[in-house]
Amino acid sequence: MGEVERPLVGQVVTVFRNRLRPEAEDAYRTELEVVADLARSMPGFVETKTFVADDGERATIVTFADPDSHRGWRDHPRHREAQRHGISDYYAEYSIAVGETTYASAFVRPAAHPEA
Repeated sequence: MGEVERPLVGQVVTVFRNRLRPEAEDAYRTELEVVADLARSMPGFVETKTFVADDGERATIVTFADPDSHRGWRDHPRHREAQRHGISDYYAEYSIAVGETTYASAFVRPAAHPEA
């Protein structure tokens, strides 16, 4: 397992919850690949992860280093285009929450060492 990204005060975290329309899944995945690669190439990108709940709801967490880099991503023309496609073609519903980290903490248990 690689090094865990540490949350830092000042990072901007977006929680994007959504449900896809069943007929849109293939087209969505194709566009998601393009847009996710673009996000990773943006200045200040930290990480993105998507989780899918048992009931089919998806939650994507995207972190940028600071408000300026987040705005750069939010306003990128290709990202805006993907947002329009999401509304018109992919999502049955979605919600977005964006916040600046005011407190951050992390813990990683050290690897166990075999007895000598």
